[in-house]
Amino acid sequence: QVQLVESGGGLVQPGGSLTLSCAASGRSFRINNMGWYRQAPGKQRELVAGITSGGSTNYADAVKGRFTISRDNAKNTVYLRMNSLKPEDTAVYYCNAFINTSGPYYTPYWGQGTQVTVSS
Repeated sequence: QVQLVESGGGLVQPGGSLTLSCAASGRSFRINNMGWYRQAPGKQRELVAGITSGGSTNYADAVKGRFTISRDNAKNTVYLRMNSLKPEDTAVYYCNAFINTSGPYYTPYWGQGTQVTVSS
């Protein structure tokens, strides 16, 4: 019923920047917290950054000072600005959002994933 569509991934050299976008679409839904996760080969999915409906943010230690999460509630979109990228940032990045449609709970939805590769 609700889909999260990601865009903005790609190949970038170390020290470069990328901005990821994730837009929710559907009918009659509300969004609470949103976030970005990533999963590198051979590793478990980890939280990169989160943002509440009120705009409070949190970041993984590995990306603090380099990444910025933001949201545009009017567009149902969350962004991740990634600066000073490192090879260790290479992963598939997944958008996450807690969404209520018609049930009693906000449940997690996931984007399709977008590849970010940092390499020289």
